[in-house]
Amino acid sequence: MDIHRFEDRPARTGPSDWFTGTTRIDPLFSPRAPARTAGAAVTFEPRARTAWHTHPLGQTLIVTAGVCIVQVWDEPAARVRTGDVVWFPPGVKHWHGAGPNEEMTHIAIQESQDGEVVQWLEHVSDEQYEQAMKTV
Repeated sequence: MDIHRFEDRPARTGPSDWFTGTTRIDPLFSPRAPARTAGAAVTFEPRARTAWHTHPLGQTLIVTAGVCIVQVWDEPAARVRTGDVVWFPPGVKHWHGAGPNEEMTHIAIQESQDGEVVQWLEHVSDEQYEQAMKTV
């Protein structure tokens, strides 16, 4: 058994290559072979969001506070709330983040495949974000 204490897992600011706006990443757990699942709590200030990205084995989000905006490429955005769970299938291009007026936190869970957990793509433009807000 391993116990990973909160104080041994310092939070970090989400890098600007991956996020627009201010985010905080609190690592929760990392995979230990043969397991390959990792998880983090990510807090987004209003209007903060991920860049478009994919996951080789998919991603699960558990919204723990606030309202989360999620969108798959070429589909309308959706609003999910505290307690909702979202699944993005493997290889599906998507983004997620906070709405314009309140902070949001979710737990992100994903698996690595051949050492890859995520492929980061282009940023969600302000125009794409504003269009998403019109559909949620």
